[in-house]
Amino acid sequence: MIGIINRSLDPYFNLAMEEHLVKNWSGPHSYFVLWQNQPAVIVGRNQNTIEEINQAFIEGEDIKVVRRMSGGGAVYHDLGNINYTLVVNENNDFANFEKFTRPVIAALDKIGVQAENQGRNDITISGRKFSGNAQFMYKGRLLHHGTILFDSNLEIMARALNPQAEKISSQGIKSVRSRVTNISEHLLSPVSVEEFKQILTTELLALEGGKEIYELAPSDLKDIERMRDEKYSAWSWNYGKSPAYDIRKTASFDWGHMDIQMAIKGGLIVACRIYGDYFAARDVEELEQGLIGTEYRRDDIETCLNDLGLARFFPHITARDFARLLTGQAAITGGSNRHGTAAP
Repeated sequence: MIGIINRSLDPYFNLAMEEHLVKNWSGPHSYFVLWQNQPAVIVGRNQNTIEEINQAFIEGEDIKVVRRMSGGGAVYHDLGNINYTLVVNENNDFANFEKFTRPVIAALDKIGVQAENQGRNDITISGRKFSGNAQFMYKGRLLHHGTILFDSNLEIMARALNPQAEKISSQGIKSVRSRVTNISEHLLSPVSVEEFKQILTTELLALEGGKEIYELAPSDLKDIERMRDEKYSAWSWNYGKSPAYDIRKTASFDWGHMDIQMAIKGGLIVACRIYGDYFAARDVEELEQGLIGTEYRRDDIETCLNDLGLARFFPHITARDFARLLTGQAAITGGSNRHGTAAP
């Protein structure tokens, strides 16, 4: 395990850096990066951006909006937030969040703060979230990254994000602010962001053994800057165009929320988008494209999903149950369905 130094505060550059490191970098196989962003909202790979953000507030505050490679939900970054990225050779560690959150919990223990894993991808202090985590697979390489709210502006965060109603408990929790916390609120004695980054660096280096710190080469920086300019700062990537839809189906499972929008013409699916904060084992665009041209009937959709290998994308739901979700013809049993609606 080696550490890569990154001093950039540009969210477009930093998200491009992650993609470059997991897809194109020819350096050591296991490495991590600690990085920070100027104020930005980072949306999940499969989310409908416009539904996740408070657009007027974000524009007024000049908060950047950037889409990342991985699934999961939208998060807010500022200089009080630390981001950590690890890339390793995949060894059945997809969705094994505990392995990669362990160094964060150990680093907090060093400064007298007790934290624990909670839910599918969060770390909490006294039941309040301070870290969300996500993963991305690429050709046998696993990228795991997470946020760490150390001393972030939680009021700005609450106003920038636009969480869906079903994600907020109805029992006394009225805002994003009440569900999250900063590490700084729990310190017995002052610790700066930079001091904590040094402690976390030591824990991350020990994850697979190693002490090396590496600077990116000028050629790496040039490639990252090109990807930033061509992809990560582009509206088409960060927002994209949502198709006009005839049918909308939503459901929440213990492995994530789904918002599926389809256009139907002549009885055939002619457009399909699968939004949500789920974690998919591979890019769902292949699944969306594969459904186009299929007759909008449960049996035909189920056959198509089996042919496409649905389990390669969503191992927690069967083709039959997913077809039922798309057509709204029966209850869903795939992985603890918590909520389901259909909006024509």
